[in-house]
Amino acid sequence: MTEAILEPDLPIIDPHHHLWDLRPMLPMFPEPRHRFLETLVPAAHYTFDHLHADVTSGHNVIATVFMECGAFYNASYGDAKKPVGEVEFVNGVAAQSASGLYGPLRACAGIVGHADLLAGSAAGDVLDALIAASPGRFKGIRHQGAWDADPEVLGPPFHAPPELYRDTVFREGFAELGKRGLSFDAWILEPQIPDVIDLARAFPDTPICLDHCGTPLGMASYAGKLHERFDTWRANIKELATCENVVVKLGGLAMHNCALPEEGPAAGVGSERLAALWRPYIETCIEAFGPERAMFESNYPVDRWGATYPVLWNAFKRLTHGASDADKAALYAGTAARFYRIEEVLA
Repeated sequence: MTEAILEPDLPIIDPHHHLWDLRPMLPMFPEPRHRFLETLVPAAHYTFDHLHADVTSGHNVIATVFMECGAFYNASYGDAKKPVGEVEFVNGVAAQSASGLYGPLRACAGIVGHADLLAGSAAGDVLDALIAASPGRFKGIRHQGAWDADPEVLGPPFHAPPELYRDTVFREGFAELGKRGLSFDAWILEPQIPDVIDLARAFPDTPICLDHCGTPLGMASYAGKLHERFDTWRANIKELATCENVVVKLGGLAMHNCALPEEGPAAGVGSERLAALWRPYIETCIEAFGPERAMFESNYPVDRWGATYPVLWNAFKRLTHGASDADKAALYAGTAARFYRIEEVLA
């Protein structure tokens, strides 16, 4: 779906996207595949060319941050350090973009990788290898903790252990981030927000980003329950916002998991309808955290399920219509630049 671009000059840092090639992996999953996997099939191949086409499709995206996704691991490094291969790959993409041959965009100006924090303090060696693989660009890790008692919510490939962020050994690994000045991205599901609250209070000096507004759920056993669970979600968001080391990403709502919208992928839903669906979540997060601790994200290509890239950012801009220039500057670029320490892209 195409729309006229709203506020085309507004600078944007897209702080959450992936790069991958899932095509060799798809045959590994038996038919019928879990629906979440099926939502990724149209975006099974998403590399720099695809990213560049999306971010240059009309909005003024000046830079991006890559988010780990288990892609391009190097098995020859051994199980612990194989995620270093992903950061090496993305660092090459960042260098390709920084060459200037593809325009002014600085893709992957920040890189968030992965290290298994269940290795405890031994995770420090992996973090050092990740830093060495992309000095200056590597900013932190994400160790996703998404879990639900209903296996249909995510499907077996995506389940973390329950209460991962409360695990003692995990927290030994987490402590290694603070020693190196690294940040942490937390992807969990809406009922797990209290786990992030507990983690943030245990490590008040480590910057933490809650991805995807905490991932509200509207499918599987949660189908039709968005409204009845909203007050619980809102109360947890407000409590999390009292932790000053936490910021929130405003997005991820076009994923299949959220059912906002239920249709997909990119089923011609316009930005006006998306803005109406997302308004209660986005406005609650901004009210709780403030613009200086909130950032819009594309979560591409996963959010292709519910929105094309131009329409997705149009929906965000409809939600901030009437906001001050200072608030827009923070929400669309400033918070991301500060959290991921890439202020140079704003110069």
